[in-house]
Amino acid sequence: MLLKNYKTIFISELTSIYDEVEAESFFYLSLEKLYNLKRIDLALQPNFELTESEVDNWNNILDDLKSQKPIQYILGETEFYGLPFLVNENVLIPRPETEELVQLIIIESQMIKKETIRILDIGTGSGCIAVSLAKKLPHAEVFAIDVSEEALKVAQKNAEINQVSISFIQTNILETNNLTQLSTNNQQPTTAFDIIVSNPPYVRHLEKDEIKKNVLDYEPHLALFVEDNDALLFYRKIAQLSKTSLTQDGKLYFEINQYLGKETVELLEELEYKNTKLLKDIYGNDRMIVSTNLEIRSTSN
Repeated sequence: MLLKNYKTIFISELTSIYDEVEAESFFYLSLEKLYNLKRIDLALQPNFELTESEVDNWNNILDDLKSQKPIQYILGETEFYGLPFLVNENVLIPRPETEELVQLIIIESQMIKKETIRILDIGTGSGCIAVSLAKKLPHAEVFAIDVSEEALKVAQKNAEINQVSISFIQTNILETNNLTQLSTNNQQPTTAFDIIVSNPPYVRHLEKDEIKKNVLDYEPHLALFVEDNDALLFYRKIAQLSKTSLTQDGKLYFEINQYLGKETVELLEELEYKNTKLLKDIYGNDRMIVSTNLEIRSTSN
């Protein structure tokens, strides 16, 4: 079968679930993954013929898409902030909104007049935030923690792919008492952080009806959901720990539940963070918070 003919079948099979533009984008993403070919290459090779085994490979992708498995999991990779990332069912698929958070940190980090800045990413998942910051801020010393051993394996691979050095630490943030005393590879980082960032679980179970099937059925619930009766659990714990783990004037950055912006701001104000800003994402939803720790803290143990 000619590949150009299979393309017609592929898109037609998917249009009952996805719109035609999205179905076509899935085809070209798969084309690049399978053959390292782009749209123009296919146009220049109209007689490209598929073997029987190649048709089977395409059909497997098609079947996964029909079940609404995310294309990123099917192909095992995605792009975030212009960088390549491996992904699987142990980590969330990086979102465009999180790219905005990374951009904000990069811009504001320019105000930190230090030879080396220290950054901690809490709940790193695929490592998309930590790796992007380490890549774009070569003067940064980056630490990243996650409760999931499998997620950290993915994050470590992504650090290697993007040729950055990050200290990864497995720990449950809810059971952590001191962020600066977390150890990795027999090292004891005791200096306070200039930046702490987190995109923790924030989707309440009552919001499940708003979650698309491809997210609900495939992405890790551990990284998505929080109990309805304490939706700010992770924010409270991280903010409390950060009070004694940030430098004076150190910044705390959160990605947040769009419905809980006011409540999250109030939480930070109660903990005496200053200059708290609630920011919207590209879709107009409350999505990011940045706050400053003005208390004077010791920078060593």
